[in-house]
Amino acid sequence: MAVREPEMRRRTGIAGWLNRQVAKPGFQNFASALPFGKGLARRDGAEIFDLLQGFVASQVLGALVETGILRALLAGPRSADALGFRHDVPADRMDQLLRAGAALGLLKRRRGGAYVLARKGAAILGVPGLENMIRHNAEFYADMADPMALLRGESETRLARFWPYVFGAEGEVAPEVADRYSTLMAESQVLVARDTLKMLPLKGAQTVMDVGGGSGVFLSEVLRWNKAARGVLFDLPEVMPQAEARVAQLGLRSRIDLRGGSFRDAGLPEVADTICLIRVLYDHADDTVSDLLRKAFEALPPGGRLIVSEPMSGGDTPERAGDVYFAFYTMAMGTGRVRSQARIAEMCRAAGFEDVAMPKPIRPFITTALACSKPG
Repeated sequence: MAVREPEMRRRTGIAGWLNRQVAKPGFQNFASALPFGKGLARRDGAEIFDLLQGFVASQVLGALVETGILRALLAGPRSADALGFRHDVPADRMDQLLRAGAALGLLKRRRGGAYVLARKGAAILGVPGLENMIRHNAEFYADMADPMALLRGESETRLARFWPYVFGAEGEVAPEVADRYSTLMAESQVLVARDTLKMLPLKGAQTVMDVGGGSGVFLSEVLRWNKAARGVLFDLPEVMPQAEARVAQLGLRSRIDLRGGSFRDAGLPEVADTICLIRVLYDHADDTVSDLLRKAFEALPPGGRLIVSEPMSGGDTPERAGDVYFAFYTMAMGTGRVRSQARIAEMCRAAGFEDVAMPKPIRPFITTALACSKPG
């Protein structure tokens, strides 16, 4: 039943009244003249402007990465003239790109006009896979050009075409598609693995099965932390060649069993005391997730453990990574969604799991995790 305006105002109380005052232009002028209000108005204004210009900052970052300028500056100072000539951009416009990079804290402008890499710019180069993720962001950026069309589901998105076999596409998956997907996932998986294992160490596990584990990045980190454990990598057959190559390169082939298959088509192998779902659930709709959790429960022995790690919503307290970036990213993918720890815990309990542990995330923009167990 719709709530009438007077009733709505009564329910919102003092906070609602204050918001209505703040929304009046006259109040803004009044508040900015007060000693305590001046700083507040200035801070709010700066933060609102940051939201307004955020898409430009994102594109500046993309240009600095796509052109290789950040990499070039790692070797030493460069001038706008030299970089402009190299990229066929007029020197004055290249200088504006570089000044923008300096304003964002990615570059520094030296006396005389040359530019060097700042610490934040160097950090981008040092994070595994971040450059390729920034390049990949162009696909997402295009899908966000009309956010209302995305919300209404009015057209096919570029991300849906990029991740076709995540969604159980019909027919055989082209090897180049599987390779492109797995490479991007592998590059960004290292930080996810390390944060997950700090929150939820797997020292007591004997056999760890990583479902949807791609080329084995997470499982490799598990076996590096737990020298006594063995691993099982379960993913689509098209992913196995890349997994085989990576596992062999790391010298772990004797400790990892590679199993090609799809959790959509059959149950999971009953071979592990610990099952990991790393950045898997948020790719899928609730019915697929519920089915996968049930299959994980059936595959585990009594006392077996399930680990879930992926970007998550803040739930009752929305947060920027999960409820802004990843929420719209999964929407653009065409299926799946970010869920809160509490929601995933609820789905795990519905599948039969108990003793859910929900550690505080180290870096929510990297991953959030939870663990639960099958009754013994």
